[in-house]
Order: sequence, then C-alpha cells, then structure tokens
Amino acid sequence: MPSQRDLRRRIGAVRNTRQITRAMQFVAASKLKRAQEADLAARPYDEIMDEVLADLAAVLDVEDHPLFARHDGGDRLLVVMTTDRGLCGPLNTNVVRTVLREVLDDPGRVSTVTAGRKGRDALRRARVPIVAHFAGFGDRPSFGDVIPLARLVTDDFLAGRYGQVDLIYPRFVSTLVQRPVVEPVLPIQPAADTQGIPGRQFIFEPDPATVLARLLPRYVATSIFQAVLETTASEMSSKMVAMKNATENAEELIDELTLSYNKVRQANITREMIEIASGSRTRA
Repeated sequence: MPSQRDLRRRIGAVRNTRQITRAMQFVAASKLKRAQEADLAARPYDEIMDEVLADLAAVLDVEDHPLFARHDGGDRLLVVMTTDRGLCGPLNTNVVRTVLREVLDDPGRVSTVTAGRKGRDALRRARVPIVAHFAGFGDRPSFGDVIPLARLVTDDFLAGRYGQVDLIYPRFVSTLVQRPVVEPVLPIQPAADTQGIPGRQFIFEPDPATVLARLLPRYVATSIFQAVLETTASEMSSKMVAMKNATENAEELIDELTLSYNKVRQANITREMIEIASGSRTRA
C-alpha cells in the first residue's frame, strides 16, 4: 500500500493536472463561440453559391467547362482536414479512419493532400500517399488562407492528374457531435434537385458564360473554406468536451486518492496507539 507521502504527492499532481485541463476547457469554450459563429455565418453564402451555380446550369451547357468534365480512369485525390494540435478526443481519429476506409474501398489509385499535422502524421504512418501538406489555418482562418490549396487542387484537376477530388473533414453538427463527411469537390456537380430553385432568377452581367468562368474557381475555394470553418468549430467543440471530461475524471481520482490517504492515515494512527498501549502494559 502506498505511503502517506506518496499519496500526498499523487493528489498534488492530479490537482495540478485538473487545474490545467480546466483552464484549457475554458479557453476552448471561449474560442468555440467565435468559431461556431463564423461557421454558421458562412453556410448561407455556400448555399447561395449552389443556387447561382444551379441557375447557370439551367441557362448554359455547363458540360463544356473543364471543371465540370469527368476524367475517366484518372486518379482520385482526397483533401483531408484535421487539426494541428491534439487533445481533441476522437475527432482526428474518426477523420483518419474515414480516409483509410475510402482508400481501401477505392479500386483505383488514391492520393491525399493534408491540412493539419495530425492527419499528415497518421496517414504517413499508414503509408497513404501524400502529395502536398498545408499547415493548419489557425483559430481564425480567412478566405485568403485557402486560396493556395484551392489553386493547387484546381490546377491538378485541369491538368488531368486527377479524375475526382473529394473533401474529407469533420462537419460541426452540435457541441457533442462532429461527424466526418466525404464531400465531392471536382468535377463540380450542379444541384440535381432544382425544385424550388427557379431558372433565370439572376441577371448575369456581362453574360452567363463569363460569370461561370469567374465563379467556378471561387466556388471550389468556397467549398474548401467552408470545410476549414467546420473543422475549426469541430476542433474547439471536441477539445472543450475532452477537457471537461478530463477535469471530471481528475476530480474523481482526487476523491479516490483522498479516501485512500485517509484510510492509510487512520491505519497509522491506530497502529501507533496499539504500540503505545502495548508498551505501557509491558512496563507495568
């Protein structure tokens, strides 16, 4: 059985850990509000982009544009969004597991572009081909941060290196739920369900073809930026929950160690009293 000194040291160490996890929980909670607001504010813009694209598809023969073209037999590229830092619960593990399932289920050659060190390290250990890596976009990502990634993906697709490009990222559903999703990016697919999206609801200047040529690269960048915002909100949410659970576990461990300490202390007091009583009877 541990001594009183050992138990006191363990209780002190766990208390220090609880203090750290509680501070990290509060920091993640404060960042979550900002990340959640940015994510939810960007979703309507993404939806309007889909409406504009669907309207253009109703006016033009969009199959003539190279970003709509399907390349038969081309490789598949997965753009994987994870976090740079750990302590996020199962968030990164679930995303990596989704990537590995996609790689195993695809009969063709699959390559990846990673955004976030956790995904890069995990895929490197799994020997999944990584053609490029982008550092995480921080707690406050901006649209300009994703332009190099969007340009790389678009240029490689136009060059015929890949026949399909998909995004894999954790979608923020709620504070307790972050669900990994696989979302196609290229070739661009206009919304199949156009009910409720009337054709020619927009006036295009100078003409629909010019607007389409300028819109499509931005549409790809917007899709990637939305995935980055979803990942940031999911990271802060998962980290807050993980640190809350760690704090509660530390409190339970402190209670158990304190109980053990009191038992050892009481046993030592009882033993000393018995030794004193035995010594008194011996002298008598």
